[in-house]
Amino acid sequence: MKKIIALAVIAAFGSALAASAADAKETYDKSCAKCHGADGKGQTKMGQKLGIKDLTDAKVQADITDAAAFSAIKDGVKKDDKVLMKAAEGLSDDEIKGLVAYVRSLKK
Repeated sequence: MKKIIALAVIAAFGSALAASAADAKETYDKSCAKCHGADGKGQTKMGQKLGIKDLTDAKVQADITDAAAFSAIKDGVKKDDKVLMKAAEGLSDDEIKGLVAYVRSLKK
């Protein structure tokens, strides 16, 4: 009986993670891809204009901490009082964490 309960909990947790990953991809596609590109390479018109880094590059990923990525998404990115990336609006901290995890998954 304990094994059945344990398997049920594991299955439910796995389903929640899969749903969360799907939600993060949907959020990325809706809110981030227009600049960062669907593939994360930043080769969009706006991405090229802003000099967005290639999120698939392992070195770029290594240079960005999860905390910095979280902060950039939550608070936006400014340079010399110019907004380079708007803050994500309407996302919970858990949704932002999921988005950070999704961005990490883009690394090649």
